[in-house]
Amino acid sequence: MEILGNLYIAVGILIGLCALGPAIGFGLLGGKFLESAARQPELSNQLQTKMFIVAGLIDAIAMIGVAIALYMLFVLGAQ
Repeated sequence: MEILGNLYIAVGILIGLCALGPAIGFGLLGGKFLESAARQPELSNQLQTKMFIVAGLIDAIAMIGVAIALYMLFVLGAQ
């Protein structure tokens, strides 16, 4: 039972970090985008496209972390 308790704690920490990391990343990304768009407004369309690509990659990394956490919970917890 102690192993299952540790597994639940590990899954909770992993899912929490998977929420915290992208939140910080999105905040930094949005701030830098606004700074760069304010400095050079003529490049804002190109910058916006690149920002959305990077935002998708940040979100994909978070989803991979959540998938690993759920794998740990349902597959390793069942053993």
